[in-house]
Amino acid sequence: MVTGSSYVLTSGSGQSVLIDFGMFQGSPELEKLNYEPVDCDLSKLSAVFLTHAHLDHCGRLPLLLSHGFKGNIWMTPPTRDLVEITLYDSAKIAKEGNHPILYTHELAVQTVLKFETVEYGAEKQVGSFTVTFRDAGHILGASSLEIVDRDADSEIKKIVFSGDLGNSPEILEKPTELIDKADAVVVESTYGDRLHPRGNPVDTVLSEINAVEASGGALLVPTFSLDRTQELLHMIMHLKKEGKVRNETPVYMDSPMAEKATRVYVNYPKNFNSHVQDDLKVGDIFDFPGLVVVGRGGESEAIHKVSGPKVIIAGSGMMTGGRIRNHATYYLPMESTHLLIVGYQAEATLGRQILEGEKSVFIDGKSINIKANIANTQAMSSHADQNQLMVWLKHIKNLKKVFITHGEDEPRKALSQKITQELGIKDIVLPIGNQEVRF
Repeated sequence: MVTGSSYVLTSGSGQSVLIDFGMFQGSPELEKLNYEPVDCDLSKLSAVFLTHAHLDHCGRLPLLLSHGFKGNIWMTPPTRDLVEITLYDSAKIAKEGNHPILYTHELAVQTVLKFETVEYGAEKQVGSFTVTFRDAGHILGASSLEIVDRDADSEIKKIVFSGDLGNSPEILEKPTELIDKADAVVVESTYGDRLHPRGNPVDTVLSEINAVEASGGALLVPTFSLDRTQELLHMIMHLKKEGKVRNETPVYMDSPMAEKATRVYVNYPKNFNSHVQDDLKVGDIFDFPGLVVVGRGGESEAIHKVSGPKVIIAGSGMMTGGRIRNHATYYLPMESTHLLIVGYQAEATLGRQILEGEKSVFIDGKSINIKANIANTQAMSSHADQNQLMVWLKHIKNLKKVFITHGEDEPRKALSQKITQELGIKDIVLPIGNQEVRF
């Protein structure tokens, strides 16, 4: 599955560290897994290493404290700032929702006190493990982890956890950093069975905005608050600057979490690619005429009373929650509405249902007939496709063993076959939940 990422790595001497502790998102069946007992003694972990700030990689971190964990949680500085926002937002949503509360705001605050930061390229020593963070190019601060175990008594002494690898070249981030050497790799496979389309996502965004400018309708863009929202704002900034989108067309950023995340992005200019570095020399990379930052829920509702063309960027990215659902309920029955899907949609999510052509869906108990125009661009995905995953893997010398994770079964199988065909590696594991592998 593409959610709930978490791995326990135990050294030859018996010391254990945790890599990621993500929340399960998607269908009710998946979300129930968040409340299942953890098949590991979390109190005995020496440390936690976090790849990035998406909820499916960090969302269960507060549960560590509930289970007696007393160590530190290591990540890059941008990830630290973004995870704080993510956990507080998660606790707030849980308090306001109908689900059992996984953890409180107070526990999230105590978890943040455990955070420690490490820069890209710097080595962190924890017991027999030496951990180095590399730029994964996925979102701001995202990392791949190189971990060397000096107590390993097998031929596998260095293992790499890819985290989520970026779709380089990204709109904002630097290219994914390549790893020179490793004995084993745990690699994501979100798009392990396909290639991203070659089209320019800017063209798709422009086409959809121009369409509602002509019809007077609304363009709904469900987005993740971290990175995808910032990418869209940066794109639209350029489109307005170049006169391709009207300055008077309002663009509503309807996500308090996205607003906070955008402020974090501005604090780390050195983490952006060379294109964005050039933009920073002449002005704000996320601001433009017509941008409206929406605050309270009442202000979100008021958007529906504004006539004329508009763009509404709101979470969540898979339409599983957040303010996008209210906008979808109101606007999807209208033929003048356009819905643009700009990211991965997991199985059983509302976004996936709509993307697969459902003409009637249930949103918060209401049956909604879809008359809106549905568009999709995978070119904006922040995940590497099959070819990009293979380029990353081929660069790694001495590779003996591969674990394929963070993907649905068909993409995992396809990537496994590709690795064997092109790299000649046959020692490939497609693990399932709670499986233990010794090597």
